Amino acid sequence: MTTSWESIAQTAQHHRDATLAQINPPLPSIDTLPLNSTPVPRTVLTDSELHITESAPETLISHLASGTLTSTAVTSAFLRRAALAQLLTNCVTELLPPAALARAAFLDNYFREHGKPIGPLHGLPVSVKEHIGMEGLTLDAGFVAWHDRVAEENAHILDVLWAAGAVFYVRTTQPQTLMHLETDNNLYGVTVNPFNRNLSAGGSSGGEGALLGMRGSCLGIGTDIGGSIRSPAAANGIYGFRPTSYRLPVSGWSATMQGAEHIVPVIGPLSTSLAGIALFTKTLIDAQPWRREPSLVPLPWNPHPQLATLPSGTKVLKIGLLLDDGVVRPHPPVLRALRSVAEKLAEVEGVQVVEWTPYRHEWAWTVISSLYFADGGREERDAIDASGEPWRPLTTFILKENGNVKALSVKEVWDWTWEREKYREYARKWGDVDVILCPAGPGVALPHNCARYWSYTSQWNLLDYPAVVAPVTKVDPAIDLAKPDYVPRNEQDEYNYQLYDEPQRYANAPVSVQLVGRRYEDEKVLEAMAYIEEKIGLPWAEFV
Repeated sequence: MTTSWESIAQTAQHHRDATLAQINPPLPSIDTLPLNSTPVPRTVLTDSELHITESAPETLISHLASGTLTSTAVTSAFLRRAALAQLLTNCVTELLPPAALARAAFLDNYFREHGKPIGPLHGLPVSVKEHIGMEGLTLDAGFVAWHDRVAEENAHILDVLWAAGAVFYVRTTQPQTLMHLETDNNLYGVTVNPFNRNLSAGGSSGGEGALLGMRGSCLGIGTDIGGSIRSPAAANGIYGFRPTSYRLPVSGWSATMQGAEHIVPVIGPLSTSLAGIALFTKTLIDAQPWRREPSLVPLPWNPHPQLATLPSGTKVLKIGLLLDDGVVRPHPPVLRALRSVAEKLAEVEGVQVVEWTPYRHEWAWTVISSLYFADGGREERDAIDASGEPWRPLTTFILKENGNVKALSVKEVWDWTWEREKYREYARKWGDVDVILCPAGPGVALPHNCARYWSYTSQWNLLDYPAVVAPVTKVDPAIDLAKPDYVPRNEQDEYNYQLYDEPQRYANAPVSVQLVGRRYEDEKVLEAMAYIEEKIGLPWAEFV
């Protein structure tokens, strides 16, 4: 007898709940789920647990390396807060308490015996998106039919981070197909936003986003083919980085369309600090992962400043400001944040902000959405239908309502790939601009099932540009008023415009910006973001 998809989902949830029950001391039950979950940890956790989990990863690394904190204490604190985050936002597929605490104890013993850390991430808990393979554990990638797939070995990235001293303690949710800019599937349900449960946590790395937004993690691993790191980073008031392709190791994850090279997915970090993003990326590149994974570019981490510097020590930074891609106008809080950042930067010596004119961004979506599913979406359809699970609304949107999804012949794949290459003449527009400052999406975290416009992130996937998202402020309905006289340009613009008819529904939602650089100038993007934060004091709001 075939097991129903509902029974499979129930089994998966029971397993998850059993791992939460291993938390000691146990968490209290939460009878009423609040609209804003972020204040709850202060009513549940100890002062020590709050202090640890609200520290930046670079701070924890310093304390762990000096012996001020033990990995056991840090891991225990994050396990409890991750369990609490699950109760509040539904962001976890399973906790790993026995394995994580055993690993932490090993690292603590190593430190006592040798008087030094084992590596640059010694003792630091790192959260992991579920479809990244972990030896002996399932990896369903959001499909019910894949519930019993088991990783035979760790993904390459996990081996590198393990050697650096990381502790893996929790796995996080993702959407059906992995191709949503929010996070919902039929195994675990909907992951909600910590700041407002009526809003999305973004996707596809939305479990990571919500977990970090709740400070149940300070450093996590996500993946990105159309915005799947940057969308949840923006939605949850954290940092997220999409590196250039073939810089960080990707072997060992579970997904459809394995082997497709026309649109290349990447792996990257989400963190509660920008320094955490750099720490993660540098640690991986310093390990020379191209020696094991030959598709990777043997490009060492460049520790030297990438921005021009005057004799006075002032950095020279030319920023292109893209407020609007000409297709869908962002919501008022996004435009406010961008303009405010640009205005303050214009006052900084050595920084120049210039208008960036978008180049055929609508065509870019046609190209990338034609290449996403070269088989017409057959692998996704088969994986969904194999269990009889229902199609989620955004799965229907991207596969059935997207007119660009067609089964392509080999010649058609070549033709569309050539269109991709021709579009990369975008590089000629850069001139002496260092980075582009732009929206991370057409709005802040959106209501559930409404994330239908990808182009503020997928644009840069098509061009394969590195991009970092950073938090700036929060929505203020008294300031971020709707524009009732706005005349939409097209159906997509009208759909997005109507989502902001009631600014109050977005109250307290994080507002973020995105900084984009040229291909393989990853370090420059991170350095520029750090310089911007330093000079104008970002972020301007508290996200804990």
